[in-house]
Amino acid sequence: MSNPIRKLAGQTAVYGLSSIVGRLLNYLLVPLYTYKFTNAADYGVVSELYAWVAFLVVLLTFGMETAYFRFRKENTNEKEVFASGFFILTIINLFFLAAIFLFNQSIANALLFNEHPEYILLLGLIVVLDGISALPLARLRAEEKALQFAGINFASIFINILLNLVFMLILFDPNNPEKGVFYILLANLISSAIKPVLLYKDFLQVSFKPNGQLIRAMLLYAAPLVIAGFAGIINETLDRILLKHLLYDETDPSSLMHAEAQVGIYSACYKLAMLVTIIIQAFRYAAEPFFFAQHKSENKNQIYVKVMNYFLAFLCLIFLGVSLNIDVLKYFIQNESYWVGLGVVPILLLANVFLGVYFNQSIWYKLSNKTKFGAYIAISGAILTIGINLVFIPIYGYWASAWATLIVYAFQMVLSYVLGQVHYPIPYNLKKFGMYLGSSILIYWCFSMIQFNSLAITLLLKNGGVILFGFLFIIIEKPLSRK
Repeated sequence: MSNPIRKLAGQTAVYGLSSIVGRLLNYLLVPLYTYKFTNAADYGVVSELYAWVAFLVVLLTFGMETAYFRFRKENTNEKEVFASGFFILTIINLFFLAAIFLFNQSIANALLFNEHPEYILLLGLIVVLDGISALPLARLRAEEKALQFAGINFASIFINILLNLVFMLILFDPNNPEKGVFYILLANLISSAIKPVLLYKDFLQVSFKPNGQLIRAMLLYAAPLVIAGFAGIINETLDRILLKHLLYDETDPSSLMHAEAQVGIYSACYKLAMLVTIIIQAFRYAAEPFFFAQHKSENKNQIYVKVMNYFLAFLCLIFLGVSLNIDVLKYFIQNESYWVGLGVVPILLLANVFLGVYFNQSIWYKLSNKTKFGAYIAISGAILTIGINLVFIPIYGYWASAWATLIVYAFQMVLSYVLGQVHYPIPYNLKKFGMYLGSSILIYWCFSMIQFNSLAITLLLKNGGVILFGFLFIIIEKPLSRK
């Protein structure tokens, strides 16, 4: 019998390939954007727009990916489950698209983009294309067609990168930075359109005779996940929106540029902390269907615990690798005026480690059909996020946002563990958890203080901390050595 941990690791690697390579290629756009947008305010506009995208994707996918995984396990008619989920997404996306076309100018005014309603139109089309592609891509994951899934994503990513390079290197006019924002959105729109084109067979095979009872059941199951998703996005991206609107003074029109510049600096530095998020996303693609598949296994808890141990250790390794190499990685941000925000990177990295642990734990309420607890946890975090940012952004700017992210993700992680032990106990190894997390923080604190005139020597010694943690993991786990 094959080792299920090996299987999960292999699927995570394939799913992660498209996610990781895509994000790494997008990292290559960061130096392009920060080089072309000499004023951080212009990059701040792009960052804020994509913060709104995160909210809209949650709405327009409406938890149907997880609902599909859940109901296909109980319903022998997979096509009926798919058709019902797709019917829900079609109705939601059509209503949203109509609203965008009718009210784009009003929305642009509310977001302080008065002169650019086209941003809203492009953004709306992008998220609708992503929304209707979500369920066919989820079907590929459920059927373990990881290579096809990765291929479609690679095609979209390649088109996006290529168009960004053409638009920004050839057509972009530094004297008209607003056009650069338009080009970035246009490139994304075209690349998003690639997904439904490549998934056309799934669209043609959809039966528009969905099961009304099944639709109701899927909506009831997904609704708490949508609430949790919205609250989660508040924790993840609202800080960029609040930075602009809290630092902007209506009595001083020039303050808008300063506010957008703060968003740009924070967002550029946040990119350096995104490697942990990439790993989490790759893991989630593979782990969600994997965990559901293991649900009836006799040794499921043993598998869940081991997955958590390996996953946490790997996230801590990434935390150390990025934070201890910041002296080199900062050059991904081409404009030195952005470097003033580099101090938030280790804080955000650690915050995302906590987020990864929380996502791993969150399977308890999905497996137990108690998705309402996911909503409770996320809403509690969202309230905390809003409160900290509202109080401290006017005083500390983006530093408040970084610390709020760390505090909230740690809070959610602890709250999820406590509730999970009551409603769906999984005997996680807290001793190992404390060992991995504590040792990685200690190693960072000790090795980050190493500084020599030679950058090469400094990096060599700092990376000794990464190697030290790797040895610690091997000694404790002897990973994948036992079947």
